[in-house]
Amino acid sequence: MSRPTPSRRPLSGEGPVILHAATDPRWLPLALERFDEVLVDHAHCEKKAAANALSLLQAYPDLPGLPSQMARLAREESAHLARVLDLMAARGLTLTKDAGDPYAQGLQKLIRTPAAERRVDRLLVAAVIEARSCERLSLLAEGLTDPALARFYGELAQSEDGHQSLFYRLAVTASGGEEAGVRERLEWMLEREAQVVVDVGLRAAIH
Repeated sequence: MSRPTPSRRPLSGEGPVILHAATDPRWLPLALERFDEVLVDHAHCEKKAAANALSLLQAYPDLPGLPSQMARLAREESAHLARVLDLMAARGLTLTKDAGDPYAQGLQKLIRTPAAERRVDRLLVAAVIEARSCERLSLLAEGLTDPALARFYGELAQSEDGHQSLFYRLAVTASGGEEAGVRERLEWMLEREAQVVVDVGLRAAIH
């Protein structure tokens, strides 16, 4: 599979994380055709987003602003999960066992081991995932023909855009305010994220 086309616009909205490559245009038709599968995967994504917020709170309770922000984020992501589960129930779907997300797993490999660097990288990886989620959910909002579903995914895309900004700001805080270094690290990650998207390939999934 060829590398995604580089983008000249912020694919993730107005926040600081500007993806280096757009989603393959073949993804949306696949996602719409196999939307039930995407919906189940989406539930797992929301579940893991809530769990990650609590994990960050557990790991870094001393980072200014993080505990309250992560508590609110976990609550918000759990609410999104509940809404997705309701959509699944209405379509006669059940939540299957989580098979894992090769996209997120690929990004996790970028995280450095030393404690200080690990903290910054975990927050940046979360920001990148939220940015890609924002792009994909926006595509679904544009492609879905059901007005209620399209509105729902549009609302979620806006939420993800806010989340990527939040994680980026926390990464800057974690670095001691050294935004230039955080930006350089983020751009390095985004280059590799574009390749991770290629390596994962087309899937009936959010990532």
